[in-house]
Amino acid sequence: MKGDLNIYYDEEGDYLELQVGSPRPGYFEELQNGVFERKDMKTNEVIGIAVFNFKKRTEKLQDIALNLPFKVELHAQ
Repeated sequence: MKGDLNIYYDEEGDYLELQVGSPRPGYFEELQNGVFERKDMKTNEVIGIAVFNFKKRTEKLQDIALNLPFKVELHAQ
């Protein structure tokens, strides 16, 4: 994944989405209960993640630590 990180949180729906780069056509694949990866429609490249019940999953934590079922790498340019 390369590009700006866009973060969207819907408090009422308790839904978090992280997307890298500009919005583009994609689809979701569920990785585990309520955690999805978003993939580019043409290249199948992972371009984001979505987490349902985000606040509920993290309500007992002081800092937000979410165990994702995949590795995330961030690179500085």
